Amino acid sequence: MEIKQKKIWLSLIVLYAITTSVLGDFGGPLLKDFYKESCPLAEEIVKHNVEVAVLKDPRMAASLLRLQFHDCFVLGCDASVLLDTHGDMLSEKQATPNVNSLRGFEVIDYIKYLLEDACPQTVSCSDILAMAARDSVFLRGGPWWEVLLGRRDSLKASFAGANQFIPAPNSSLDSLIINFKQQGLNIQDLIALSGAHTIGKARCLSFKQRIVQPNMEQTFYVDEFKRHSTFRRVLRSQCKDSSRDNEQSPLDIKTPAYFDNHYYINLLEGKGLLISDNVLVSEDHEGEIFRKVWEYAVDQDLFFIDFVESMLKMGNINVLTGIEGEIRENCRFVNV
Repeated sequence: MEIKQKKIWLSLIVLYAITTSVLGDFGGPLLKDFYKESCPLAEEIVKHNVEVAVLKDPRMAASLLRLQFHDCFVLGCDASVLLDTHGDMLSEKQATPNVNSLRGFEVIDYIKYLLEDACPQTVSCSDILAMAARDSVFLRGGPWWEVLLGRRDSLKASFAGANQFIPAPNSSLDSLIINFKQQGLNIQDLIALSGAHTIGKARCLSFKQRIVQPNMEQTFYVDEFKRHSTFRRVLRSQCKDSSRDNEQSPLDIKTPAYFDNHYYINLLEGKGLLISDNVLVSEDHEGEIFRKVWEYAVDQDLFFIDFVESMLKMGNINVLTGIEGEIRENCRFVNV
């Protein structure tokens, strides 16, 4: 355990140095203990209320984690995903990857309400998203990490950006690599962050193509027991026709309630739910990604360390700091 913790903290120290250099001098980098003086109970307030929300609805952990992904991949980690449609600005919530899919907004609203009562106009909505994502992972048995804070909130949303930059569930491997590269993330980040699919559910609409197309899986062994075709039959029985498009299936069929490394074990067995999951091994002709998937499948601690590093890296995409943006009073609207 001691060796594991040393590895994790070493990764955090290295990434903190990288983050500082990437963000530059304008407004300063994100910091540990950013609210230590201005709002000392901020992280505790977020943690407690995420815990309450997850106890009421265990799926909420995956939903809050997904909120940060869908926020950071558009304009950056600036809480633009939380803005409602107002005037000429169309909300990202209405974009195809998000509509009738993203959830957890009410949890963020309530946390923001409590923080505004405790420390008015101090804690940004974008920092709440980052803390809530971390706490959600930890509450489901995943790693804990110290979130770097000090983000500010955007003054706009990008409906077009949400449609363009959020990876689709039927993405090819090449398109995923390009998509992550556009965000400053590499193949290692793609593999590690895909592991977030160890919790949560997806609608039939998201994986229908996965079950109707035959022979989609390319495997590294003879499927003697027809596990792939059996898995597809199970999914097909659940998603019989378009009337069941909103029926849900767990992204990780083995341990859907726990944040662990079974996602990668599923991939090796051809049991990833989404096409964008399975292409990590089926379209990896060089074998580089397959080797990393295998490493994560046999070493959960390694997955946790790399996941934390990639989450910290993702959490610094195009952040607003200093005098950029604002601290919203209400996460759904820019300040008047």
